[in-house]
Amino acid sequence: MSTFPAEVVAAVCRHMNDDHTADSLLIVRAFARADATDAEMTGADAEAGHWRATTAEGVEDVRVAWPGGPITERAEIRREVVALYDAACERLGVARRPEH
Repeated sequence: MSTFPAEVVAAVCRHMNDDHTADSLLIVRAFARADATDAEMTGADAEAGHWRATTAEGVEDVRVAWPGGPITERAEIRREVVALYDAACERLGVARRPEH
């Protein structure tokens, strides 16, 4: 069960999937499936973000825990996704975009 209203989760996923597809892929590669070739954000709850990862083996749903621990507020979703992106860049040795 999601902590957040369905419309909030849908808006977050739409934003990530429309504007930050490369970020989602980095997060999935760093924390769930290093072999992912595509990733789509499918949800978020108090504990984690949810993505659908595509690999040569097929499609797999993965959860990546929020680095700061459980969250309860909509604004915290952005903070945690940015933290995941930053940590993914560090883990994978990828330069962060300056504008995020």
